[in-house]
Amino acid sequence: MANPLTQPPLVVGGRPAGTGAARKPHREHGCHVLRHTAASAWLGAGVDIRTVAEYLGHEDPGFTLRTYTHLMPDAADRARKAMDAFFADKIENGSSAPAVHSGGTK
Repeated sequence: MANPLTQPPLVVGGRPAGTGAARKPHREHGCHVLRHTAASAWLGAGVDIRTVAEYLGHEDPGFTLRTYTHLMPDAADRARKAMDAFFADKIENGSSAPAVHSGGTK
């Protein structure tokens, strides 16, 4: 089954999308704006770039990142805060060196 988030709205609703003069290009009828709005909302909420790319129907998450990177201006600030919290936790708990986990099994 096709992902409904990547299908034209009329197809999702069970009606043929149609072609020709009766159907305006998506940039003219607002669907393009809705896609950008959705991408903005997802990225602002912290949804990862791979998931956003999948929802938008992009095969390459790199394309999505290049297109929407301007919507993530607080990413560097979040990264700094994450490191601050990491080191603050180690200092509060009396650890002399922060533990770095490789993601493997222990």
